[in-house]
Amino acid sequence: MVNVVTVTGGSGMLGASLVRRLRAEGHVVHSVDLREPDELVAGVRYSVADVRDPVGIGRAVADADVVVHTAAALPSYPADEIRSIIVGGAQTVLEAARAHRVERVVQISSTAVYGLPSVVPTTEAYPREPVDAYSAAKAGAEEVCERFRDAGMCVPILRPKTFLGPGRMGLFAMLFEWAEEGRNFPMLGSGDVRIQMFAVEDLVDAVLVAMRAPADVANDTYNLAAAEFGTIREDFQAVLDAAGHGKRVVPIPARPAVAVLDLLQRARLSPVYGRLVHKLLADSYVSIDKARDRLGFRPRYSNQDAILATYRWWRAQQTTARNTRSAGRTSREPWRQGALSLAKAFF
Repeated sequence: MVNVVTVTGGSGMLGASLVRRLRAEGHVVHSVDLREPDELVAGVRYSVADVRDPVGIGRAVADADVVVHTAAALPSYPADEIRSIIVGGAQTVLEAARAHRVERVVQISSTAVYGLPSVVPTTEAYPREPVDAYSAAKAGAEEVCERFRDAGMCVPILRPKTFLGPGRMGLFAMLFEWAEEGRNFPMLGSGDVRIQMFAVEDLVDAVLVAMRAPADVANDTYNLAAAEFGTIREDFQAVLDAAGHGKRVVPIPARPAVAVLDLLQRARLSPVYGRLVHKLLADSYVSIDKARDRLGFRPRYSNQDAILATYRWWRAQQTTARNTRSAGRTSREPWRQGALSLAKAFF
């Protein structure tokens, strides 16, 4: 059994969920992040350090049996910062782990490395074809991991789809806000494309499986996503139904909408970045057969389970914020809607 686990990005949504689970299962846990955690978990050691800082990261991994590297940049960051944090951070973490003879480093990557794949379900054999700074950095970090693998380290690479659950805000907060206010919600095109997502609880399960699997099984690259998923229209409609106002997903012509969103994004008036816009126009799902067959991993939650759990958490947070006049959790900040908020008048 693994005894000591260091989690980078331990104050983030995934990192915090992982820290709580590891500690609950009796592991010695060291959480390292640039900022203090929103909630302290009893018995967890916390450090503040940048993943690009070899001294701070060296201290954080010095006693670890396993490192789980969840720290990353958001797609909304400047391109040079994205690459520095994601690629540079992976290099720093792996160098520190090798220097301290850490047995295993679990790298949290992303299916974004495939770019906008032309084949679905997309398998791990599909080439890395990044289309923006974020996907290029995730691909670059995987290349770093593979070099350390070639040098003899055990480096499982996990590629989750967009993961949801308590603590997740970002663009989903816009859907939740519009639903709560009793508005219809616009959808690019018909919304009949199948967009696979993933519950954070399932991702935490997968990390633990990768930590414990035999090295020859773990030392590989795995897609992770929900096994049950429908269309994006069905998933978004489930949130509107849960809000209880009788509102609907409203299709809007895709081509004009994409042109407007691209223009707004370039002018920094919208948080909806290019890859996300174009991903919503075509089926986007991956094969999880390899994780099932080699790791024995089976997700427990569907797309709708994940998105509705996130909505329920968001709703509770909004009630708490109103009652306490709190500014909210820093790791759970909604994206600023920018010019998109003006569209509310039409829905």
